[in-house]
Amino acid sequence: MSMPSIIKTLGTSVMVAGMAFGSSAVAADAQLPGNVRVVIGSTSTGGDTYQNSSIVADALAEHLDINMKVDAVGASSAFRFLDRDPRGNTLMIFHDQSYLGHLYGVQGYDDIFEKYTIGPTVAINPGNAYLVPKDSPYQTLNDVIEAVGNGEEVRVAIQPGGVSEIGFSALKNAISLEHPGMEDNLVAVNTGSQADKNQQLFNDQADMINGTVQANEQYTRLPEDDQKAMRFLWLTARQGTIEQAPEDGLGQTSREQLLQYVAPNVSVPMGNGDDFTFDKEFFFLYNKDMDQAIVDQIDQALTEIYDEGEIQQTQKTSFFIPNFKPSDEAAEYLETKMSVYEDIITNIQ
Repeated sequence: MSMPSIIKTLGTSVMVAGMAFGSSAVAADAQLPGNVRVVIGSTSTGGDTYQNSSIVADALAEHLDINMKVDAVGASSAFRFLDRDPRGNTLMIFHDQSYLGHLYGVQGYDDIFEKYTIGPTVAINPGNAYLVPKDSPYQTLNDVIEAVGNGEEVRVAIQPGGVSEIGFSALKNAISLEHPGMEDNLVAVNTGSQADKNQQLFNDQADMINGTVQANEQYTRLPEDDQKAMRFLWLTARQGTIEQAPEDGLGQTSREQLLQYVAPNVSVPMGNGDDFTFDKEFFFLYNKDMDQAIVDQIDQALTEIYDEGEIQQTQKTSFFIPNFKPSDEAAEYLETKMSVYEDIITNIQ
């Protein structure tokens, strides 16, 4: 299935079981309480999940005149907190890791489409990237594919089980298509945070790393003889996503320069005539028993917020691409998106 086919408007409504908020309330009157905790699937208050979630939570809180606090508790804890609260006091914002973790078989990740109600999408982080040292012999991603196909071992530092790994899986799949039997020469160096991945490159323990434009662009400005100097080889985002970024790009790397690293300029074949692309998308998740009236309330509030237009400017300033879809569209869009990447993961596994 081609990626363009999964980004069309989808109109199937998500239906969830109603549960009255409070002992005397009826479903039609249910609404968000005055104090709402937004848990996120990250433990960092300096990362993109916290930053993006804070932008959305602040806008919602002001629009609805309620208090919303973003709490960086990590994925496992966030899912547990969400499991316990059908009243709307606890909401969750996360990204594609929430379903990719399940596809990769990571402990603690259930099928979100079975266990939770999918809320609206709010933004894309277009910066998911792969980088090499500035003095690397690999000038392009095709150089990597050809080297692996010719028997060279290329080590890639990733954080296993999600957004960090999906590009690695796609690259390995492309190698298996072009050079059958040689894909095992692309070796995962499983590690943790972005700092850990960077260190693998600095210490010559990896030949390429998964990174982000936001976290790694600063290293691309360093002179080649600096141990920490890097080059971008590939951004997984769709061309149309990067085209929506500010013209100045980020740091000293312009939008025009970033477009050099996306398809079709960088090709990672999927075997169906399409090149692999991946947009890291952020969205809400709700307890399955949360009242549909609250789902509708959040959809309506965010529709009005995005119609006003101010939030889009705030997101773009932080190098996020606005991508609001109400919950009914988001649920089927994300489930269809999951099926595309499931095929890649299944082929590799």
